[in-house]
Amino acid sequence: MIEVSQHQLVPKHEILTKQEREEILNRLGITLNELPKMFSNDPAIRGLNSKVGDVVKITRMSITAGETVYYRTVIQA
Repeated sequence: MIEVSQHQLVPKHEILTKQEREEILNRLGITLNELPKMFSNDPAIRGLNSKVGDVVKITRMSITAGETVYYRTVIQA
């Protein structure tokens, strides 16, 4: 099986701790339901043992913007 998360075009994905999740939601002034969603069976997070309700931090590199961070909440597929 191919490990998609190791491909050079797939950005870094990591699961936030409960404390980190609360800090991000407070800083952004939003609730968990207001974050963009990603399915629990998404190939990029398959190896992270994510659960429904987890928040995934995605760090992308861009030539024009440099490093950018996105957040997604995991929902049932």
